[in-house]
Amino acid sequence: MEKENTQKNRMQKQDGPYEKFMEKGAAALSDAELVAVILRTGTVGEDPVSIANRVLDLPDQKNKGILGLHHVSVDELMKIKGIGQVKAIKLKCIAELSSRIARAGARQTLQLTSPQSVAAYYMEQMRHCEREQVLLLMMDNRNRMIEEHVISQGTVNASIMSAREIFMTALRKGAVYIMLLHNHPGGDPTPGRQDIAVTERIKKASELIEIPLIDHIIIGDRKYFSFKEMGYL
Repeated sequence: MEKENTQKNRMQKQDGPYEKFMEKGAAALSDAELVAVILRTGTVGEDPVSIANRVLDLPDQKNKGILGLHHVSVDELMKIKGIGQVKAIKLKCIAELSSRIARAGARQTLQLTSPQSVAAYYMEQMRHCEREQVLLLMMDNRNRMIEEHVISQGTVNASIMSAREIFMTALRKGAVYIMLLHNHPGGDPTPGRQDIAVTERIKKASELIEIPLIDHIIIGDRKYFSFKEMGYL
């Protein structure tokens, strides 16, 4: 029996994610195998791939699979047998790193005059947010970014846009143009009546203060809505 277990363990090791990586490269690994490499070790009676599969199949995740790592907490991960604090933190850091890599790639093609380019750049940063967040982008006279500023962190279905704070910040930073972005946690970027009313109010204020609002972009789940593209601005 001991000999059979030794042979079984040897076979599992030969077919493990590390060995598969060395033979075929990272692209050949499944999502669970990639997570297993991060976990590194399993627990008694369970290998890292089995634990990884349970990580990717947590019942309360907003999204199953790898995307779910953005929405699960360290405490929730630690409820899985074989996941301690160190492994849970590693997994959360990997999720954040993936977002930053995607954002860095999008930055190379970022054009502030293109709604599609702006939405692509901020998509990974904002589409995973559990609450609505409003960003103010401030540009110079050549449409180059001066700075981005978080105006508010709202509830799961509402954000607060203060025209006073927007233009005080823009004036303080010497902005020539501004752009607004906010996310819809539900994933649908279609603007509601409040979104349209607030945009119209800020547009009118921007004309009086002579710092034009060039766009307001709502970020959904892999989708966006541009007030400029749709003719509202």
